[in-house]
Amino acid sequence: MTRKRLLCIAAGDLDAAALLYGGMVDWDIRTVSGLDEAARVLRDGRYPVGLLMPVRRQHRAADLDSFLRRHGHMQWVGVFSPRDLDNAACRELIVEHLRDYHTAPVDPIRLAHTLGHAHGFATLRSAANSPANAAAESAGASASAAADSVLIGNSDALVRLRVQVARIAKVAAPVLIWGESGSGKELTAQAIHACSERAGGPFVPINCGAIAPTLIQSELFGYERGAFTGATRGKAGLIESADGGTLFLDEIGDLPRELQANLLRFLQEKTICRLGSTRSIRVDVRVVAASHVQLQAAVANGSFREDLYYRLAVLPVSVPPLRERREDLATLAEHFFHLYADERSPRLTGFSSRAVAAMLDHAWPGNVRELINRVRRALVMADGRLITPLDLGLDPAAAIPAPAALDDARARTERSALRECLQRSGRNVSRAARDLGVSRTTMYRLLSKHGMQP
Repeated sequence: MTRKRLLCIAAGDLDAAALLYGGMVDWDIRTVSGLDEAARVLRDGRYPVGLLMPVRRQHRAADLDSFLRRHGHMQWVGVFSPRDLDNAACRELIVEHLRDYHTAPVDPIRLAHTLGHAHGFATLRSAANSPANAAAESAGASASAAADSVLIGNSDALVRLRVQVARIAKVAAPVLIWGESGSGKELTAQAIHACSERAGGPFVPINCGAIAPTLIQSELFGYERGAFTGATRGKAGLIESADGGTLFLDEIGDLPRELQANLLRFLQEKTICRLGSTRSIRVDVRVVAASHVQLQAAVANGSFREDLYYRLAVLPVSVPPLRERREDLATLAEHFFHLYADERSPRLTGFSSRAVAAMLDHAWPGNVRELINRVRRALVMADGRLITPLDLGLDPAAAIPAPAALDDARARTERSALRECLQRSGRNVSRAARDLGVSRTTMYRLLSKHGMQP
């Protein structure tokens, strides 16, 4: 088994550091006493995880900040005295650069768990950035990565959506997705397709509101030679091209009423008839439709057929707007930061704490699509090493949250930490409590406080 590699910067107290990880037998640990020596060791890129132990405070915060920015590709864990956390510069250092931290005296078992998680995360990131993965993306995997984007996060709304997608993907019944513009309806449809038995077949998206009404029938159902002026040869329609896969009908509410009857007939009989032909063609397609308006209202005002609505809404899915999953904002922003990494300056390493605060304060009327656009804008506009609120086009004043917002942010962070710990521990409360450094009683109290079940 390959041994994990760890670089420990123990500021002048190598013996104390050795005591902490003496039981980590599956690790290859290199200990250095200063930042200069650490920089020399890290030149070969062999150490994905770093442990920072400024036991004697030999390093100034500015020096540590500069060092960690240069090695931001690594996963860093820090050990500090409780008094260190009273220092604003130290707190900012932790928030901006470290994956996790512990306070002295350190529990070796908890530290080993933290370093193990950091190494696992570094391995995942390394695999995601490998040449083989890049080649796969260039061959078409980028669409799959985009499909996963909407399912990234651990908010309650996102967990429910993931459960729905997993269940719906197992059957072949029609799906009707509702969600605000930009919330990720097509990405949800792609995720359903990717998790289904039809994943090897085509995924054909059609925006019903973007095709001219006079062309919709021929585009959907195809046509034969001579069906109309200019039809010099026959052509398969989009429904036919989705045979064996998934047909995604976006903004289904914009489909002209006269064509709704044709679509209903296809859903009932699984056959189509090309324009200008009398021959029926059997097509094996799963239909996933989506709308940003409530189709019940369209049925009530007569613009959408009631029988078609009930045929499509066998499995209804609601995609939550971004404002209902603020716990996922930082994770999503980080995902898009790496997804569009080829558009950014090599000096850019991530988001500042003020940028994260501004994102949490923003209303996000454009949902995930707006977040993608703002992150891509920031990748181009940012001059420093960290993205600022101005780079995102957000109000920097919003990055200074009011006390109520701080309480809300603290509660969201606490819920997210509890959820992640429970997932890592396999819902084992005792193990999760040990990872968090609290007693079982405190763990149950926190779960009760946030209305969560172990």
